[in-house]
Amino acid sequence: MIIVDVTEKEQREKLRREFTSNVSHELKTPLTTIYGVSDMMAEGIVKQADVKTFGRNIKEESGRMISLIDDIIKLSKLDENSFPEESCSVDLFDMAKDVIDRLNIKAGERGVKLFLEGGHASVNGIPSLCDEIVYNLCDNAIKYNKEGGSVIIRVEDLNEGVTLTVEDTGIGIPFEYRDRIFERFFRVDESHSQTVDGTGLGLSIVKHAVSYMGGTIEVESAEGVGTKMIVRFSRDRS
Repeated sequence: MIIVDVTEKEQREKLRREFTSNVSHELKTPLTTIYGVSDMMAEGIVKQADVKTFGRNIKEESGRMISLIDDIIKLSKLDENSFPEESCSVDLFDMAKDVIDRLNIKAGERGVKLFLEGGHASVNGIPSLCDEIVYNLCDNAIKYNKEGGSVIIRVEDLNEGVTLTVEDTGIGIPFEYRDRIFERFFRVDESHSQTVDGTGLGLSIVKHAVSYMGGTIEVESAEGVGTKMIVRFSRDRS
């Protein structure tokens, strides 16, 4: 008699089905909007004064689809361990500076202040993945923050390795959802997420990228107080 445990296989199959269903839903929404708007324009029932607004809607929904597809491709590469880039020494402090420069306008629109603390610390990693990690964590810290809040990015070179911490003063995460926030398309608050741009895949990409480079990520959060994301890597000794 042979007994085979198929639990993991069944779980993977369930995750694949859920992912396919979620992707279909996320793609259908912008496609429906694009089809509806373009159909009205093609039929000539759009006033000339409204053409610019309708064209902007098509552009925004198309951009949303492109972002979603890009994120799906990134996750697929991480799932298959087929990232084309080679590892090299990456200074997370310099990378955090660059990310802050790119996010300053978005932060300013919400009145959120960005602060960088710590010092230079290098890890042996893939530059584009390091950028995804820092950018997504900081972007989330801005999007789910409070008006007039702050985000502290801290890079530390410790004995046990390099630590990247992104701490915000935002809405926080309920305790029961802390592990689930890294699931693909998972939203803690659907009503709030409707007003926030994004694909719903950012934190999933972060977790996979951290794991891909041999690191770990922890979450400390309290509702209404804020969230702290702590990423730990082995230090680059080259």
